[in-house]
Amino acid sequence: MMSLSFEQKDFPLAQVFRIARGAKTKAEVVEVTLTQDGCIGHAESVPYARYQESIDTVTSQLAYVQAKLAQGISLDNVLASMAAGSAKNAIDCAYWDLKAKLHKKPVHQLLNLAQVDSCTTAQTLSIDTPENMAKAAQKLNFPPLIKVKLDNESIIEKMQAIHDASPNSQFIVDANEGWSITDLVECAPKLAELNVVLIEQPLATGHDQALIDHDFPVALCADESCHTRKDLAYLKGRYDAINIKLDKTGGLTEAMALAQEATALGFELMVGCMVGTSLAMAPAYLLAGRAKYVDLDGPLLVAQDRPFGFNIQGGVMPALDFRLWGGTSSDAY
Repeated sequence: MMSLSFEQKDFPLAQVFRIARGAKTKAEVVEVTLTQDGCIGHAESVPYARYQESIDTVTSQLAYVQAKLAQGISLDNVLASMAAGSAKNAIDCAYWDLKAKLHKKPVHQLLNLAQVDSCTTAQTLSIDTPENMAKAAQKLNFPPLIKVKLDNESIIEKMQAIHDASPNSQFIVDANEGWSITDLVECAPKLAELNVVLIEQPLATGHDQALIDHDFPVALCADESCHTRKDLAYLKGRYDAINIKLDKTGGLTEAMALAQEATALGFELMVGCMVGTSLAMAPAYLLAGRAKYVDLDGPLLVAQDRPFGFNIQGGVMPALDFRLWGGTSSDAY
């Protein structure tokens, strides 16, 4: 019989992380463990208040699943009835880790995916003054891709300072729903001149219909507006790309399906993350080979990552260490 356990863990951040809707000093995560036939699967999810989630709501859902499994109900049936979100993500990804142990095949082989040996990940700058953001960019030592969190205050001034500090980098600007259509129309041409290749979720979810009548010099990416495949029809004609995050899709299973359908519809793919440890990045890393943009720098934001985590150097994310997740040995983690 399969059993499920879970616990909350807090990982202090290396420094305060600020986005358009607030700041945080720690990553609050939930770790799920699935056990069957002497094999163990692990995964981590990050409850996100923007989606009306908290540690309490997620652990409540996990307790419900725990009870169902104890009653002998199959996990496949339970997962099929769950809504997308971080609780389902933790269970789904732990289930894939468990399957790798049970079938003695790594997860990428179970999914018929090519193994990713390395990829370039964006490195994130949180909101600060133009001077401090420029200094933070300099400390990254000219990486190929930088993600810049920007609210609607001094957009061009901040971006100009960052560009001057790292002139050969490309940039993703993430507004986290904090701009108006006027901000976007006025700033997009200048941002294009400053090596900005993607603007993520400039307008609030539900108000992005204003994007339909505009042609922007920088590609637009849906984040908060894109959770699962059901959102794609709405997003078509508004955005050029989508940001796939497993805490939104409800796990790797839906993320794979979303990637396939979005690609067929002509969207570029970005694979992203919440602020968590390498255990949260590991399942998403399997999609890096299909994505034009990768933003899985969570391990750089926490003060102390998990053992066997991703050692990101100069924006290069190395191969997944199967002792962390997704491999065949149950006693590796």
